[in-house]
Amino acid sequence: MKACNTAAASARSFPSSQNPAESPRSSNVHSRRRVIDTSFDFRTDAGGKDPDVYSPTLRHYHKLLWSKTLPNGRLFDLDDTVRGAYLHHRSELGEYFLSSDSVIPTFTRWGFAKAHPELYTEEENKAFMAISYTIGGMMIFPGNRIQGKWTINQARGCLKNISDRFDLTFECIRRHYARQSSPLGETLARYRDFFALFQNFGGYVDFFLLQDLVTDDCAGVTFFMPFDEFRTASVPGDDATYREYRRRSIEFIEARNRRIERHTAAPS
Repeated sequence: MKACNTAAASARSFPSSQNPAESPRSSNVHSRRRVIDTSFDFRTDAGGKDPDVYSPTLRHYHKLLWSKTLPNGRLFDLDDTVRGAYLHHRSELGEYFLSSDSVIPTFTRWGFAKAHPELYTEEENKAFMAISYTIGGMMIFPGNRIQGKWTINQARGCLKNISDRFDLTFECIRRHYARQSSPLGETLARYRDFFALFQNFGGYVDFFLLQDLVTDDCAGVTFFMPFDEFRTASVPGDDATYREYRRRSIEFIEARNRRIERHTAAPS
């Protein structure tokens, strides 16, 4: 979970963009053919620090994946050379400062799962953590603070009825497009220009390859736990709920990784 200290969170700085050739995996990961290794654990090249900030492979993958045509036909080209910015875009579309976020919390180190270590072996927990740090478990959101208030990353990590869960965050994004209220409504509204780039919820889903987290008609979100209008606990509180959360989270990451593989295999 993220720290809720907004001063500390806002003080994040990003290392300068690194030449992909400097990465130990550069020979098969960083290429002009847009090859992406969906099994790569971004912790392995982050030097023991936060992969969302310090993994050069993750940063490069985000740039490759999301530098593409928007629903309006304009190119959303991302730059990783702007000092102090993780990824940056500036054009007639506007100026956007993007940051990375690992969006699938494993809940293995606190709460119910921590209190019941007998549920899963250490190896199983490590495997869950590893897949959560593959590209299928990663997103980019606007990273600049507006009016000194929380960013999306900060709000989704600090609000108890979201608890960093991406399915709940995604439902809030769906409601933003539908002009419905949600726990993240005020925060998302501050970044309305960013969400407007994708025109509607379907455009956002397609752009970020999130089809495996929506219903067939793209009208609703498929949740990892029972959902009751944000009234029920956002963190698993019993064995059955945690097992279902874990299973659905892994299935989503695996499905999105396969989708990313198909997307990057297509001619660019």
